[in-house]
Amino acid sequence: MDAPFDQRIARVLVRPLANTPISPNHLTTVTVVLALSGAALFATGDPTGVAWGAGLFVLARFLDHFDGELARLQGSSSRFGYYYDYVAGAVSYAALFLGMGIGLRETFLGGVAVALGATATACALVSLFLNLDIDRQQGGDETGDAVGYPGFAGFELEDGIYLLAPITWLGWLLPFFVAAALGATVYTVWTLATLLRLRRRES
Repeated sequence: MDAPFDQRIARVLVRPLANTPISPNHLTTVTVVLALSGAALFATGDPTGVAWGAGLFVLARFLDHFDGELARLQGSSSRFGYYYDYVAGAVSYAALFLGMGIGLRETFLGGVAVALGATATACALVSLFLNLDIDRQQGGDETGDAVGYPGFAGFELEDGIYLLAPITWLGWLLPFFVAAALGATVYTVWTLATLLRLRRRES
């Protein structure tokens, strides 16, 4: 299947780094730092901080494609990098949900916002292990590519996160957070069902 648009862009932009000492794991670390910084800014609840947090998190998710592309260019794919990338993504989303929940606790949702954020955080971490198992079931390579998210017409399911920045800047973070937190739960259930179906097929 053709690579999604953001991955194709990353493939072009990362080429100047191919013959440098910068490794894919360095880039993964940068994405984690940016994502955690963005999540921390969301937790402040300060409008300016939240706006910056949205931008940082979206940037982190875009840069997440760079490590894999750099690994292909350098021929430096590794088992550690494979797992590190998976963990980095899950921790980033977990931190985002928790940060948003804490930051929105002063809204009419009150403690419900924190509870929703914590639930979505747990779902993000559980989905990490479910997706790793699905990846193995579908032939993902521990020294290369993960199978990836469902995609269509050059976009993947996770590309919806790019909407986080404009939605936040327009003042629509609260409904987005509620929908995303509920969606994270639905996604975890769907992922579990997918894994169980694959295991039955293998048995």
